[in-house]
Amino acid sequence: MCDEDFSLITDSQGSQNTLDGILNAISKCKVQHNQLLKEQQDLSRARDDQEDLAKQFRQRVVKLRISLEEDDNNQARDVDSERKKIAALHDEESRLKREIQRAEEELQLEEESAHHLKQQTDVSTAAVPEKKVVFTGETGDGANTLHFNVKPHIVYPMEEGTALITFEDEEVAQKILSLREHKVDLDGDCAITLEAKLVQLLVPCQVEMDTEVCSRRILVSNLPKKVGEDRLLDKLEIHFAKSKNGGGEVDDSDMLHDSGNVVITFTENNIAKGLADKLYHDVEFEKGRKHSVKVTPFLNGEITSFQTRLSACGRTVLLTGIPAVMEQENLQDLLEIHFQKTSNGGGEVDAFLYNPLGQHTLALFEEDCPTEDQSQ
Repeated sequence: MCDEDFSLITDSQGSQNTLDGILNAISKCKVQHNQLLKEQQDLSRARDDQEDLAKQFRQRVVKLRISLEEDDNNQARDVDSERKKIAALHDEESRLKREIQRAEEELQLEEESAHHLKQQTDVSTAAVPEKKVVFTGETGDGANTLHFNVKPHIVYPMEEGTALITFEDEEVAQKILSLREHKVDLDGDCAITLEAKLVQLLVPCQVEMDTEVCSRRILVSNLPKKVGEDRLLDKLEIHFAKSKNGGGEVDDSDMLHDSGNVVITFTENNIAKGLADKLYHDVEFEKGRKHSVKVTPFLNGEITSFQTRLSACGRTVLLTGIPAVMEQENLQDLLEIHFQKTSNGGGEVDAFLYNPLGQHTLALFEEDCPTEDQSQ
């Protein structure tokens, strides 16, 4: 045997303590084992939860990817659709621009046509202003009865045994008409009874004309008053014959005496329009002095409608029932003297014309222009 201490515990209490320690250790190990198992279970559940979350995230990623792809496809389709719409709008804009340009060209043509038609129709329909007419003592032969003029110039065929008398004052004429029958004492014991009647004439009230602008003529107005007719026509022809004035070769020039205007005719058709478009032209009628004249288109036309009405003469009276009892001149003098006397209801006489039996006379009625006394 060695000198080392060696003892074998055989004591029951020591044995008991050693067993309890082992049991305690085993219990502790069991507790640790259970804890480990619990932790393992927790970890497994956590792992499963994470796997589920990962799976859900993967599913969501797939869905989001599909959704993004669909959005991209939809956006691409929308962009393509918008591009097509924009292209269609550009095409529509180009088409509308072409239509606008074509419409503007057509409008310009229509305006030119309307201007041309306006020139033709400015005087195509005219209401003739009512004008008083009166017998002025003139007679005519009826040769110009078909000549149309807005200025009254009426030929009146007188019946046999009648007379026309025009008084200075319309009130005198109306008084003679109101008395109706008039006894006129002639030389000696001779007396005749006349009847006074109202003179009614057929005058135009509305005229319609088909007109057309003449391509070779112009109408020149606003002419100077103190230049003689021959000099006036010569200066106009010289001015409008020069190309620097927009003119050309002049064929003819005519003075319209009723209006005081001049018609100039060119040999070519392309001169008149340019002059009328300019409207005003400065013409040298006297050396160093120019006068502005107005040039307008000249209208050719023919009457398509002519409406008339009856118009009463205010100052002229028709005397009827005059017998041929003496010479024409003597009887006319006696009749005029009778109706000049205020005692017979008469007054101042402007014109008197007697047409005896067996004769045919045409009396001329013209516009009754009031004198200064009458206008006042």
